[in-house]
Amino acid sequence: MRRVTVLGATGSIGLSTLDVIRRHPGRFGVYALTANASVEEMASLCREFLPEYAVMVEAGAAVELADRLSDLPQISVLQGEAGLCEVAASEAVDTVMAAIVGAAGLPPTLAAVRAGKRVLLANKEALVMSGQLFMDAVAASDAELLPIDSEHNAIFQCLPADRVRDPRGAGVTRILLTASGGPFRNHSADALKTVSPAQACAHPNWSMGQKISVDSATLMNKGLELIEACWLFNTDPSRIEIHVHPESIIHSMVEYADGSVLAQMGSPDMRTPIANGLAWPERIEAGVAPLDLFAIGRFHFERPDLDRFPCLRLAAEAFQAGGTAPAVLNAANEEAVAAFLAGTLGFTDIPVIIERTLAATEVVAGDSFEIIFAKDAEARRYAREQIRLHTV
Repeated sequence: MRRVTVLGATGSIGLSTLDVIRRHPGRFGVYALTANASVEEMASLCREFLPEYAVMVEAGAAVELADRLSDLPQISVLQGEAGLCEVAASEAVDTVMAAIVGAAGLPPTLAAVRAGKRVLLANKEALVMSGQLFMDAVAASDAELLPIDSEHNAIFQCLPADRVRDPRGAGVTRILLTASGGPFRNHSADALKTVSPAQACAHPNWSMGQKISVDSATLMNKGLELIEACWLFNTDPSRIEIHVHPESIIHSMVEYADGSVLAQMGSPDMRTPIANGLAWPERIEAGVAPLDLFAIGRFHFERPDLDRFPCLRLAAEAFQAGGTAPAVLNAANEEAVAAFLAGTLGFTDIPVIIERTLAATEVVAGDSFEIIFAKDAEARRYAREQIRLHTV
């Protein structure tokens, strides 16, 4: 039985992971569950899965959860980043689902990597912020890094298992990264100015958390995935082509030198890549509905519009700038999206804040995680000030 720590258990990826685990009680056991502050949800999950540890990031939430679980003394409740890192790196753990959204997920994900775990990477920001450092840590610890984002998992499935880090050596000429286009794919530039947080979070195909839903609507999610793909598959943006595919059935493709293009298809359900990561190299039932190609009828593809959705361009430029630029990009985006969700920033102002922050923050070599986190903090301070000066 593989013992699993789920970082971000109450989010959409965490809950989907637990649903797959629920279907295979003899194969997977839950060692630890973590959440930010969702006490009621965590209490319910703890009673069902009976982990050895439960971790709440917020101190008050940890106290409340411990009180609610007082009749289950076998569950130890921990608090804060130190608790997250402890349950990610424990010798008792085989697999860590890294599903904490944003920069907050980097420390515990890195702890799991350094401990040599099988890390199911759903937190793309970890690689965006610290790409080379993160991949060096994977190599040094001999950790098993498996991508869980549907697009990267699709690419992973379409590559030879022994050439994931060396796709050119396998005859790969291009990676074709698909994007749904989000809920505003057909909106005019003027219409984008007035969209609401509720509209941005209503993704047409996927059930996701608020932050990633907004990122999908701005196409920043695809920009972050572009950077992530470059690190995961040891390539560069010139060898990655983004295709807007509104049906979200083809999750990505790999083109080979002989003209072959391999595609991974499936219903838009994150339990497929999660099951692939949990059981790899085996295949297990995930509760996903069979794909009905007759009902779908046809597929559509189009190029992304970088004028209406400049976040994708900004992400590509940040990767090319290198150093700490991607960390700055990510920090500014997180702050801008939070302000948009709070109603203090307009949708089309998100890329404005990001571009200003990138221009104002000096790019330095990201030679250490201390430098990465320092630039992250600097970028956040600048972005917050720009948001304060901005009006909806």
